[in-house]
Amino acid sequence: MLASEPLLAGVRVLDLCDQTGDAIGRLLADLGADVIKVEPPGGSAARRALPTLDGVSIPFALHNANKRTIVLDPADTDDRRQFLELAGGSDIVVDSGAPGLAAAFGTSCDALADQFPHLVAMSVTDFGADGPRASWQATDPVLYAMSTALSRSGPTTGTPVLPPDGIASTTAAVQATWAVLVAYFNRLRCGTGDYIDFSRFDAVVLTLDPPFGTQGQAATARNAGERWRGRPRNQDSYPIFACRDGYVRICVLAPRQWRGMRAWLGEPEQFQDPVFDSIAARTKAFGELSQLMAALFADKTMAELVVEGQAHGVPIAAVLTPSEALESEHLAEVGALVDTEVAPGVTARVPAGYWVVDGKHAGYRTPAPEAGHSDEHWQTARFAPAATQAVGARPFEGIRVLDLGVIVAGGELSRLFGDLGAEVIKIESAGYPDGLRQKRPNQQISESFARAHRNQLGLGLELRSPAGAEVFSSLVAAADAMFANFKPGTLAALGFSHDRLRQLNPGLVLAESSAFGDAGPWSKRLGYGPLVRATIGVTRLWTSQEPPAPTARHAFYDATTIFPDHVVGRISAIGALAGLIRRQRDGIGARIPVSQAEAAINQLDTLYVTLAAAASGAGQVEADPAEHLVLPCAGDDEWCVVSIRSDADRRAVAAVIGDTDLADWVKARPPWEAAEALQAAGVPAGPMIRVTELADDPQLRLRKVFSDMVHPLLEHPLPTEAGPAPYRHIPPAPQRPAPLPGADTRQVCRDVLGMADDEIDQLIADGVLFAAETTGVTR
Repeated sequence: MLASEPLLAGVRVLDLCDQTGDAIGRLLADLGADVIKVEPPGGSAARRALPTLDGVSIPFALHNANKRTIVLDPADTDDRRQFLELAGGSDIVVDSGAPGLAAAFGTSCDALADQFPHLVAMSVTDFGADGPRASWQATDPVLYAMSTALSRSGPTTGTPVLPPDGIASTTAAVQATWAVLVAYFNRLRCGTGDYIDFSRFDAVVLTLDPPFGTQGQAATARNAGERWRGRPRNQDSYPIFACRDGYVRICVLAPRQWRGMRAWLGEPEQFQDPVFDSIAARTKAFGELSQLMAALFADKTMAELVVEGQAHGVPIAAVLTPSEALESEHLAEVGALVDTEVAPGVTARVPAGYWVVDGKHAGYRTPAPEAGHSDEHWQTARFAPAATQAVGARPFEGIRVLDLGVIVAGGELSRLFGDLGAEVIKIESAGYPDGLRQKRPNQQISESFARAHRNQLGLGLELRSPAGAEVFSSLVAAADAMFANFKPGTLAALGFSHDRLRQLNPGLVLAESSAFGDAGPWSKRLGYGPLVRATIGVTRLWTSQEPPAPTARHAFYDATTIFPDHVVGRISAIGALAGLIRRQRDGIGARIPVSQAEAAINQLDTLYVTLAAAASGAGQVEADPAEHLVLPCAGDDEWCVVSIRSDADRRAVAAVIGDTDLADWVKARPPWEAAEALQAAGVPAGPMIRVTELADDPQLRLRKVFSDMVHPLLEHPLPTEAGPAPYRHIPPAPQRPAPLPGADTRQVCRDVLGMADDEIDQLIADGVLFAAETTGVTR
């Protein structure tokens, strides 16, 4: 394939951000945007953010790579004029913090959007510009508490367990990048920019581990029980077992995986009943089953068990430490890490970035610039095609997507496009249905499938048949994009390698994701999100400072999270949309695979680089001294997170509580009362919110983060994501019900492929197509 321009070449981004928004510009720069960071005299305060390596801020170095910089003094008339010239010449302006750097220049993001109608301007704050908590401050632990992630992490009783620090902020940055790129794409189509009041809290609620989003396969199939107010009772959906030199985790979900596990156990007689093909039955019998597994694993090494498990078709992973993961042969071979000077004379090994584009990493290229050392002019011409649609239309109208994605990461990716107007054709086989099709008894459709595949058409197609492959070839030729998250090599084995797809449609954008990517020693492993977390070191970090109960098999508490599946859906969506932007600009397609393992490393980039630097002893590491306290409050199992970042926070806390010990002061108050008093003093704090409380949260309700989705096959409306962020010109997502298998087969064959009814009938009779004759669903 001929060399081509980066996906976002020609996109100009003016970056006014502080530490909470720096990563947004970095992601756009990774994909080829020209990003200029504006700093005040003395440089951005983020340059001094801890932790540091030999005095260089690690988060600043990571999140400002690939950018240029200019120092402008808001008090200088010429600099204020130059600031406005740069803003007017840019495509995207991103500011963060309250009031943000734009305020120093006498303006704001919304005012810039008014002044320059072509501009997409985004203001990033912790809780948004309006609502009862607009003035609140957040840290990652506060966001975990208030997004419900904390309430689903930890032992059944005792102190809840905070997820590893950093995931919330990088997740918010991914969602912000998606939101701003959607608005930019809309600008390309309608000619008008937008203003986005972006809330990191909203983003974490929707993207980290959304309580009203797509669930994992195990949770989807589990029998519904009574409403449970407490914290997780089941840490065994993806169980971890001790072995000779550490721990391993398994994910036995599909019936064929269970049969492989049963054979590995020696075909125990008590588990021969076909009823155990269901997740629910195995969950009920887990006590006895876990004893057999524990005995099988106890005397073998992690490496031995991974080999044996893979041979039996059982998804399994070693629970590695971060250093073991970073030193792995796999990450080295695929180029997931880069040895670089993060500053002159300061070397570190850093994550390369989220995306591979047409076989090459689109990520870290140049270190973060020294303050004021870059050219102050835009290096690229703006791409400004003639408008082709009206302002107020959905940005992806007219774009056709073939959706082969499954379960969470695949479902999230296609939903994001369907919500914004794309025609998404969900292709399913009768013999290999999407794992989210698993449902409880007496259900026709699961809540997870209903959420993941709303606004889509359902096509029943047996791709493995020659005639089915011919139908699929015609669909590829008529599509703009295709999404898949099969195990690497699956599409090629079906006769649709990337070369073949490119022959059928040179302009096709192919976005794929898999557990470990499509190259390297781990690429052929069976994988799910829980196995990725184990393999890449995240599980080892998701621990409590308190010792586990004597009956606990281990001290890890990441069993009930869906991380990184949801955020990988967004990461893949950003790559796919960037591919469509280049397609509009240059007329060529792209292949953009995403590795969940590499995504997880990039999500925890600051933590991983800090740990690696400290372990290697290559430089002097100064840690971030912030304390994040999870404190019990008045009431039944009520908790409040308090972040103390500095001596100024300690003085503010002392002014609120007087001579009382902070833990005693919090314990005497309901969590909201404690959090409100501390926030009023400028100290980040937040109550632990449960899933049952979130939909009524006044901040989320005022900002219309959720909308109720009605599906005729479900008894109650489902609260779901209303859209990536509040826009001026992009409407909220429609809520057309998700299809039953094959619900729209005839419509797709007629409207997309131009087939006659008798031809469709014959293909159905031959078993090439299948159609749901009566769905009971009006869409």
